[in-house]
Amino acid sequence: MAGTLKALFVQYKEALGDSYPAEEAENLVYWLMEAYLGVKKWDLLSQKVVEGIPPAMEQALEKLKSGLPIQYILGKAPFYGREFLVSPEVLIPRPETEELVHLILKNHSGKKQLLDLGTGSGCIAISLALDWSEASVTALDISNGALAIAQKNASDLSATVDFVKADMLSHSLPLGKVDILVSNPPYVMEQEKAYMKPNVLEHEPHLALFVPDMDPLKYYKALIRHAGNHLVKGGYLYVEINEKFGTEVAYLMEVNGLAEVQVYRDLQGKDRIVWGKAL
Repeated sequence: MAGTLKALFVQYKEALGDSYPAEEAENLVYWLMEAYLGVKKWDLLSQKVVEGIPPAMEQALEKLKSGLPIQYILGKAPFYGREFLVSPEVLIPRPETEELVHLILKNHSGKKQLLDLGTGSGCIAISLALDWSEASVTALDISNGALAIAQKNASDLSATVDFVKADMLSHSLPLGKVDILVSNPPYVMEQEKAYMKPNVLEHEPHLALFVPDMDPLKYYKALIRHAGNHLVKGGYLYVEINEKFGTEVAYLMEVNGLAEVQVYRDLQGKDRIVWGKAL
């Protein structure tokens, strides 16, 4: 049945009203309409008539109502000015991680070797490779599914990244020396599940999200060990963190020989990134 874009927008927003806050529901509908109808937000001001709704769009609405993240429905997510393929094999890229990429690009230049541990979709490694032409980038992950997605993203975006399958918790890695080691490791404590949205908890990969309550810094201990083994003198370790543990991660770096350690607050004012320099 034909109707205006505005009427369709209202209909879909109401359909999502029981599952999402009003503003989030609006943004989801905008996203659906752009993906399936090719229209932008400002097109709603017109009286343009929609002759028919694609079946895939109706199916997407039902999936959204069930809590499936829209990025998984569409199979893509924006990150640092590009679109990355995503699936339930990988975490959906977050804006906070864009700040991590931006910080590295702002602080460094020249011919450097970079290593991304726990690459997931490859968003960090690929963004650095594309926006830092002199960098040589290697990315590591333990998941075959994640590596397949990351390799496809690198191919689609014409990025040169070397991918390695290995466990970042291993005592040693099959890699040489690098100038910058970066990671956005799992850092959500099990006890925090009670406060998480169902669309994250029920659909995103727990392997990439959670750490035990009794050892919430286990990945940072491994990363700092790898920094000791793989960073050149004067190289840097950058990590994204749980906002609760900025002081603790910084202390771990300092007592394990990293210097000039800094804790960076994200745009929401939360401790989000810690970095230090190898001596």
